[in-house]
Amino acid sequence: MTCQEMLRLLNEYIDGEIDPSLCAEFEHHLAGCDPCQVVIDTLRRTVTLYREGARYELPAAVHDRLHAELRRRWRARHGGSATSGTDAG
Repeated sequence: MTCQEMLRLLNEYIDGEIDPSLCAEFEHHLAGCDPCQVVIDTLRRTVTLYREGARYELPAAVHDRLHAELRRRWRARHGGSATSGTDAG
């Protein structure tokens, strides 16, 4: 199994819905591929945090930079103003 094939099956694997016939192949790939292990571990942690309802406050400066960058990218892609409903906080 290649990394690309593994990534296509990632959601099914994380959700425990992967075809059992592919599970051994998936695990074998993970055993020898550090980058894919990192992807899986990060995704598992993200899902766990989401399910636990973890909420983190961004520092004000990070929040402001993030919103400014999102507005900049919106304008670059769509033109015009990106303020409709996005500046509320």
